[in-house]
Amino acid sequence: MTTPENPSETTHGERIDSVDVSSEMEGSFLEYAYSVIYSRALPDARDGLKPVQRRILYQMTEMGLRPDRGHVKSARVTGEVMGKLHPHGDSSIYDAMVRLSQGFIMRVPLIDGHGNFGTLDDGPAAARYTEARLTPAAMAMTENLDEDVVDFVPNYDNQLVQPEVLPSAFPNLLVNGASGIAVGMATNMAPHNLIEVVGAARHLIENPDASLDDLMSFVPGPDMPTGGTIIGLAGIRDAYETGRGSFRTRAKVSVESITARKVGLIITELPFMVGTEKVIEKIKDGVNSKKLNGISDVTDLTDRKHGTRLVVGIKTGFSPDAVLEQLYRFTPLEDSFNINNVALVEGGPRTLGLRELLQVYIDHRISVVTRRSQYRLARKKERLHLVEGLLIAIVDIDEVIQVIRTSDDTEQARLRLIDVFDLSQVQAEYILELRLRRLTRFSRIELETERDQLRAEIDELEQLLSVPQRVRQLVSDELEEVAERFGTPRRTLLTEARPSIATSSSSRSAAPVLEIADAPCIVYLSTTGRAIRVDLPEMPSELPVRAARRSKHDAILSTVVTTSRAELGAVTTLGRLVRLSPVDLPVVPENSIQLAAGVRIADYLALDSKKERVLALVSLSSDQAIALGTRQGVVKRLTPGDFANRPDFEIISLKPGDQVVGVRQGGDGDELLFVTSEAQLLHFSASAVRPQGRSAGGMAGVNLGATAEVVFFGSVDPTAENVVVTVSTSSGKIAGADPGRAKVSHLAEFPGKGRATGGVRAHTFLKGEDVLAVAWAGSAPALAVGPDGAVRTLPDAGAKRDASGMPLDAVIGSIGTGL
Repeated sequence: MTTPENPSETTHGERIDSVDVSSEMEGSFLEYAYSVIYSRALPDARDGLKPVQRRILYQMTEMGLRPDRGHVKSARVTGEVMGKLHPHGDSSIYDAMVRLSQGFIMRVPLIDGHGNFGTLDDGPAAARYTEARLTPAAMAMTENLDEDVVDFVPNYDNQLVQPEVLPSAFPNLLVNGASGIAVGMATNMAPHNLIEVVGAARHLIENPDASLDDLMSFVPGPDMPTGGTIIGLAGIRDAYETGRGSFRTRAKVSVESITARKVGLIITELPFMVGTEKVIEKIKDGVNSKKLNGISDVTDLTDRKHGTRLVVGIKTGFSPDAVLEQLYRFTPLEDSFNINNVALVEGGPRTLGLRELLQVYIDHRISVVTRRSQYRLARKKERLHLVEGLLIAIVDIDEVIQVIRTSDDTEQARLRLIDVFDLSQVQAEYILELRLRRLTRFSRIELETERDQLRAEIDELEQLLSVPQRVRQLVSDELEEVAERFGTPRRTLLTEARPSIATSSSSRSAAPVLEIADAPCIVYLSTTGRAIRVDLPEMPSELPVRAARRSKHDAILSTVVTTSRAELGAVTTLGRLVRLSPVDLPVVPENSIQLAAGVRIADYLALDSKKERVLALVSLSSDQAIALGTRQGVVKRLTPGDFANRPDFEIISLKPGDQVVGVRQGGDGDELLFVTSEAQLLHFSASAVRPQGRSAGGMAGVNLGATAEVVFFGSVDPTAENVVVTVSTSSGKIAGADPGRAKVSHLAEFPGKGRATGGVRAHTFLKGEDVLAVAWAGSAPALAVGPDGAVRTLPDAGAKRDASGMPLDAVIGSIGTGL
């Protein structure tokens, strides 16, 4: 711009000044930048507070909003702060006040909020609806302000004063962190654990030459209010050394069973400043864009009482760990935090490492404690001077009164007291201002006691101030006390875990394998209704032979050799077949099979266990027929290829009152076997029963007596060593009250009969016995268990087929094979 010859002209009473635009903009911008940097955006390294935060805490202290008093409306606080100390909008003051109260942002909150102070996803209620007061930690921040521990500066209109910095009894900047954007610079500081920071500060006080490694043995890394996990510590060391660095945080996630048949990812802790709604939104976007696979649903169960709980359902057949890696890659469940430790030191912005941050705070506390001690020393000396004057006067109080009465005015009385009793002007003035009624409160002994105590305290303070090391020790002791009062255990886990998919360049090109491999396995169903899966290195040519392990609980009811992603069917007592895949069954090692670790099959299939019970598991990919026997003596065989592609369906039409009692899958060479309640046993070739369709009702299997019913149905390999176990009891006794009598016979003792005949006698009843409680036939040896799954002892095999058996010590609930 060209400057005119007359830069200042007057026209019609108005003055027009011509200025250089570039100079004006430069000057105005510098003033604005200075205001933002020093008065708004950056915290002071001594107390870790921005001006608005400091003014809020100071004004609330002046208002007497201590923790032992009631809350007051937040609007009242913002009004007081705005009118007296902070001439800006009330919304900015309220926003700063809300942040000081939010436990998910502040590691040690400084304001106790009452009402809706917001979440990471939702803002707070208006200031007229919420209430607030100071926390005990905030009282420690403002403690001793009335003892000249810090300098006070004028407020914006020079009518009031405010502290330049707060005394800050703990390192607030490190503990609560800070964030702000100034002009040409910004700050972003992570929260830390109070106990750890105090430990490092005390170590630095005692060892001024301590190295960064020494300090990091106390402060290994940030401690976020929301918990989570920090992975990789190299960036943290860089930040502690130079003031700049970065690290990654992960959510705390566990794999749990949502239902017996479905697993999910349970998220209980999120990265710092990440809300549940943000995570849900990113998951939905990822599923819609096909970036995320294997997720069935997302449910937010978060509340203020139980904290964060986000449930991510996993589809059947997908690996939860692989799905979690996807979530780490495409959602904020893994997030980065960039540290930029910029704060004001001696009036200017500086980038500080861990050691510098601690040193600035320690110097500040040493100054606070020194000034506090000097203030207390001066006050105690003043009081001692007055007490000594009173002791001189109280010895002859009558003469003191006489001197005052005979004086013409106050000035003469003061001079005469000074002259007669050798007092100072301050002592004489104090005596003159005393009311007569206060003299009754003084006694020579009390004054002498107070004098001696004051002298001892003065001596102690003088010694403290004369030895700098004692001041440093006092600062250290006070820090320890603060840590004991306000310290809490660490919330964030630190780990040197491998980088996730999100940070691994080699893995970005290859998508993770989400679906569980279709590997060979064996599925076991126990007699007490628990199912497990045992993965195998390769598909066996036949079922592995295992000895019965009688020391373990539970016996095997059904065994299927299959693959982890194959389709199985669970056949129930109601004649239904329910489809399932073994992919979500609990997996146990082959060398340490524990059936108790399995899932209850009724829960897994969501059955009503009071009305329906699973009898066996069958392979739907096998060409072997499935044989069923019912309580009323009906037998049926059908092939899996006839099944409709539905989740569940009936595979036999049952007559009223009838139900399935046994299911076996095998070929035509097997022997089908019935045992009735009247102790009749019938076995015949499976080829005698032609396969039927799903809707068929079967054919006659065994001929029953008028009151008899089938108690066992199964099939056996005629070439194997098979045994028959029968347990007799009385129908008139309460079920489970009488152990009964049991026998074990070889199946070869029982001659075969034709289908639909009555069979042969399998057990002789003694007096008082009229029914079989339990029966079983299969490959030796048999394993009996009680109703609780504990192993029961059976008699040795070899009894005659029509013997009466041996008495039992305990009730048998079911019988099967061992592993």
